[in-house]
Amino acid sequence: QVQLVESGGGWVQPGGSLRLSCAASGSIVSIYDMGWYRQAPGKQRELVASITSGGNTNYVESVKGRSTISRDNAKNTVYLQMNSLKPEDTAVYYCNAAVAGVRGTYSVYWGQGTQVTVSS
Repeated sequence: QVQLVESGGGWVQPGGSLRLSCAASGSIVSIYDMGWYRQAPGKQRELVASITSGGNTNYVESVKGRSTISRDNAKNTVYLQMNSLKPEDTAVYYCNAAVAGVRGTYSVYWGQGTQVTVSS
């Protein structure tokens, strides 16, 4: 079993910054892609950013230039640095990870979510 634990959410004024962290633990052999998704009230969950094990990144257009995803493979941790935050960034942010486990298993796991609120 694998657990993803997120931290770093909270309230921030427009133009502010937050850094989200997500640490994976458990029966992990290796982690492939890791990503951050968000879901605002009344909207579908959307991909914000993703990063491969080799460091290749992908961003949704609305956060390009304002956010940076990174990972520390030694710590099985993915980060999302968000700058110049806007009210429309308000959402619950979820991390996920594609994990190779023992006995050749492959599964995608999700964190519990962390609230990000951007308002004045």
